Amino acid sequence: MTWFITWLNLVAVPLIAKICLVCMFPPSALDKAMHWDEAMAQARSGPLPFPGLLLGLGILIETVTPVLIVTGWYDRAAAFLLMGFCAVTAVMYHRFWEFPGFWSKGGEGRGHFWDFFKNFGLVGGLLLVVIGGAYAPAEGVIAHPLSSGPYAAPPAAPGDR
Repeated sequence: MTWFITWLNLVAVPLIAKICLVCMFPPSALDKAMHWDEAMAQARSGPLPFPGLLLGLGILIETVTPVLIVTGWYDRAAAFLLMGFCAVTAVMYHRFWEFPGFWSKGGEGRGHFWDFFKNFGLVGGLLLVVIGGAYAPAEGVIAHPLSSGPYAAPPAAPGDR
């Protein structure tokens, strides 16, 4: 049973978390490649030069970095790169503040508002991959689900259950 707990703590839960964190990027890259004209229109809508080059780099980043993150091969560097991609995309292409009445029902910038903050949610998750650190053991989280940070109660010793 201890091999299962160890596998759960060190392999399964971190792997599932990483897959969930990056699962949207490969389909997004495929969508950009399959609908190049629409993706180019969005790339041209931002203030950055060379939209074709940026679109190609975006597709490459969205294709390669998730694989690196999930496999653990240069995962921190890949997460840092993807984190930058998400932040730049949010600031350059989801400028919700430029749309009048973005918060109103049917407001033109409303979708950009949510995309902006979703991107920064991804930035936070990817930053956790970048800074690494020890994973909280699954059994500790189950035993003390509301504890967090350095003040969390340690997992119960095998004889204390």
